[in-house]
Amino acid sequence: MPTTPTIDTPLALQEAFAARFNARDLDGLLDLAEPDSAFVPEPGLLVTGEGYRAALVNYLSLDLPITLTPRHQLISGDLALLVGDWTIDGTGPDGSAVHLAGSTADVARRGDRGWRFVIDNPFGTA
Repeated sequence: MPTTPTIDTPLALQEAFAARFNARDLDGLLDLAEPDSAFVPEPGLLVTGEGYRAALVNYLSLDLPITLTPRHQLISGDLALLVGDWTIDGTGPDGSAVHLAGSTADVARRGDRGWRFVIDNPFGTA
């Protein structure tokens, strides 16, 4: 897996996620998360490991950009709660209209490589 430069702030972590998503950089996205982190690809479903990778592949396969607007970064020591609004809009590979949107409630931790996701919950308010 590639090594992402140190992410100095939670805001920079959110910005890096959007940039890597829009570049379709799966390994780069995974590198923004701690090794045992979790992802919530749909409300009520928590995945880790290969499930995390597969869920990201599913989103990237839409071949559409994400727009992420950070709203709050609540920081307590080496932990942060990241809240932001996102949308994925456009025409999918099969020609169907795609509109996905949500408000994140992500948990990040500061470690030796800077900030990384521990829980990536794009449907945090669902």
